[in-house]
Amino acid sequence: MCITQAYVGLAVAGAYAGRYGIQAWNAFKARPVAPVLRKFYHGGFQPQMTRREAALILGVRESSAIEKIKEAHRRVMLANHPDAGGSHYLA
Repeated sequence: MCITQAYVGLAVAGAYAGRYGIQAWNAFKARPVAPVLRKFYHGGFQPQMTRREAALILGVRESSAIEKIKEAHRRVMLANHPDAGGSHYLA
């Protein structure tokens, strides 16, 4: 009797594992082939930073409001802070 219950339990566990495996496989197949990456500036840096180059680095337009520029700058600085795993050079 006890062995029968163990077999039934294993069968139920196997059914759930199989169901989960099939769902995971279908989700894996349905994902996009290549991850969608943000576009980034392909050019090099100029000897003296221009407003255009600064706007490209911050991801804002040159004509953006000062508050939007400050928020973008804050985001970049927080992302590159050494205490958060960023670069000591950039901070």
